[in-house]
Amino acid sequence: MKKHSKVLRQADTRAAAMGSLGSTVDLGKNLSPEKYMAAIADLRAKLSAYNETLSHADAAKNAFHASERVVQDLSERMLAGVAATFGKDSVEYEKAGGVRKSERKRPSRSKTIVA
Repeated sequence: MKKHSKVLRQADTRAAAMGSLGSTVDLGKNLSPEKYMAAIADLRAKLSAYNETLSHADAAKNAFHASERVVQDLSERMLAGVAATFGKDSVEYEKAGGVRKSERKRPSRSKTIVA
């Protein structure tokens, strides 16, 4: 999600308004429209770089999740292949990471006493 800067928006508005004062205005204490515009440009460049980095991170995250889904699908298919070849109650199936059919817990029904 791209970041927007409220400070940058306000600074752009203020710089446009201050442009009517003229570019030669020196407000003292090292404050000038040129320095203000340079600081705004620096902030804009850093925001752009930040958003570009976020885009790269999002692309890397999406690629990671896609690879994760591929590996998950292959894992399921590999286990199904072992089950088809050796059976779900085989030692090989258990070695491949499956739970043997004979060792699976079955839900037990609790008997209710009717009074």
